[in-house]
Amino acid sequence: MKRAATHSFKTRTASAAFSLVEIMVAVAVLAILIVLTTQLMNSATGLTRVGVKHIDTDTQARAVLDRIGVDIAKMIKRTDLDYYIKQPAGYNGHSQGHGWGNRLKPGQLGSDQFAVFTGVPGYYPADSAPVQQQSPISLVAYRINQSPNAATYLQLERMAKGLLWNATRNGNNDPYPIVFLPSTIAANWSAAVKNDNSVQSTDADYETVGPQVFRMEYWYLLKNGTLTDVPWDKDARPLQTTISSPISIGWTDVQAIAVAIAIIDQASRSLIPSATLLDIASDLDDFATAHGRGLGGAKKAGDMEYRWNTVLVGDPTDPVNVAGIVNTRKTTANSNVPPEVAKSIRVYSRYYDLRIQ
Repeated sequence: MKRAATHSFKTRTASAAFSLVEIMVAVAVLAILIVLTTQLMNSATGLTRVGVKHIDTDTQARAVLDRIGVDIAKMIKRTDLDYYIKQPAGYNGHSQGHGWGNRLKPGQLGSDQFAVFTGVPGYYPADSAPVQQQSPISLVAYRINQSPNAATYLQLERMAKGLLWNATRNGNNDPYPIVFLPSTIAANWSAAVKNDNSVQSTDADYETVGPQVFRMEYWYLLKNGTLTDVPWDKDARPLQTTISSPISIGWTDVQAIAVAIAIIDQASRSLIPSATLLDIASDLDDFATAHGRGLGGAKKAGDMEYRWNTVLVGDPTDPVNVAGIVNTRKTTANSNVPPEVAKSIRVYSRYYDLRIQ
């Protein structure tokens, strides 16, 4: 009886053990689960990384566009003031031709820039006059630094130069709280209008407000509904060459100012040399040379953003940018661009209505 019980126990024990085949199947299933989990983690990590980059660029774009909005909102709109803005004459970018959309050429401006008088706080020199003489008016200028020797090369800079109520500062040539015509911004603050390697382009009051912004373009929405790079109705004013000549019209014909910027996150920017980033910026169309999708080629809202995104990611209906930099991995200047770098570039725009500013 005892031997029979022992044999029965051994039989039950042997039948309860895993076979070699079962163990191998379990290991295989575990390996598959580990591989799937790893892939999911890698995918999640990639998506998170892209999301963080987009959040980073979104945050900077919002801050930059909000800052520009405040300056435009407080811009002093008078016909007896000078404005350094995009127009047919008296503006470097247009007087020397458009260089964007097919590589920047020598002597051309590059990204748009502007300088206006606005009621925001600015910086005053250390040897400035007493506080009582400091006015609430500043000369504000924006530019994408175009000097390859500057630490802020291809970064958005803003200058806010505090002005005084009295005419001059201790006899130095740093004049007027407001430059009344015929005196101009270019004649008194060269750094507000120049943007190159020259000493005239340097001013200590410039600060970096968009280190990831490497391209800026702006244009005007006129009261007649036209989108243009000329700040007046050319049909109504065929003889006008600037907003102050032959008559001072200021912003009479302008309904809104539109601004577009292109931003690349810091990690992606570090993967390419500055020369390549300049080539990418040069491929992003200038407003004057960008194709319009409206009737007769006229531009409408969204055209500039569409053109820039087409250059970056391509469009099968566009004969020039069918594939885009993402797929060709090259600019029109034949610079090599990793696809992930091109994908990381984001385009933003905003319209600032002058009626409510």
